[in-house]
Amino acid sequence: MSYNTFGHLFRVTTWGESHGPALGCVVDGCPPGLRFTLAEIQAWMDKRKPGQSRFVTQRREDDIVKILSGVMMDADGETMISTGTPISMLIENTDQRSKDYGEIARSYRPGHADFAYDLKYGIRDYRGGGRSSARETAARVAAGAIARKVVPGMTVRAALVQIGKHKINRDNWDWGQVNENPFFCPDPEMVPVWETYLDGIRKAGSSIGAIVEVVAEGVPAGLGAPIYAKLDQEIASGLMSINAVKAVEIGDGFAAAELSGEDNADQMRMGNDGQPIFLSNHSGGILGGISTGQPIVARFAIKPTSSILSERQSIDADGNNVDVRTKGRHDPCVGIRAVPIGEAMMACTIADHFLRDRGQTGKTR
Repeated sequence: MSYNTFGHLFRVTTWGESHGPALGCVVDGCPPGLRFTLAEIQAWMDKRKPGQSRFVTQRREDDIVKILSGVMMDADGETMISTGTPISMLIENTDQRSKDYGEIARSYRPGHADFAYDLKYGIRDYRGGGRSSARETAARVAAGAIARKVVPGMTVRAALVQIGKHKINRDNWDWGQVNENPFFCPDPEMVPVWETYLDGIRKAGSSIGAIVEVVAEGVPAGLGAPIYAKLDQEIASGLMSINAVKAVEIGDGFAAAELSGEDNADQMRMGNDGQPIFLSNHSGGILGGISTGQPIVARFAIKPTSSILSERQSIDADGNNVDVRTKGRHDPCVGIRAVPIGEAMMACTIADHFLRDRGQTGKTR
């Protein structure tokens, strides 16, 4: 199987399966001289790891990252320095339960990748979905931790803004609340609503979808290109590659279809410091495929988890009609743990464009 690498200069290759002994990634093209600690990488991994609340899968994985290459240790014994060679990272699987999937070894879970995967390759790993499992995204989060170090002054943050039909009140948005609740929710008033709602979903053995918003600040103006390397195009591609994502929008996205030209235009004025000021950000920080220096804003929609306890109609590999219910430990709302994954893909895409722009124009340092 090919297609396991993304990026041009900042290139990330992931490997491994959900129920294999380990998974990981190789980050190639990382500039030499970046300084970071293993604890910094692990902090992002801890944000994604399973089993942290009753609202996510109870699979217990510590997701401890091991860095195998591409760094040298500083004299302080803690700080790692990138050498410019491939950075290889490994994450061991320690709590896989393949027996939970025995009953669906030849049956296709409706809404899951099972049928299409088997149709394409003629073989599939039914134990958690193999490469099509969201377990693969742990490696992306590790790569994203490195990517954050590439662009000086950049901050990438994400939050869950909708579960099912329950949306946050944007007037209550508080980034300080995001890491204070199990949903990465920026609206403290919505937290108890989501708790009650998801408890009902979880106890019914069902699942529900969600929307995640990702914001990148401190991104230099001028990243991207006007035609086939649009920054928003490649951000959308990266976010769309996340398991269960079915839609991506940049800036106002679909809401822009309801705006007039006057309302949609991000008008400009010169500031007192001689720098341009945008009066709005409907474009999400990208115009003509090129960053403007404003915050880059993207949202993506996550479908409901396909592995649920409710019985559904399907077929098996022998062409028989079957009824399928999936045992095991699954997220009632996979959108929760998609928050740090969205951050990672945004960080990797911007880091790649930062290095590409440096190579082409020499402007970014």
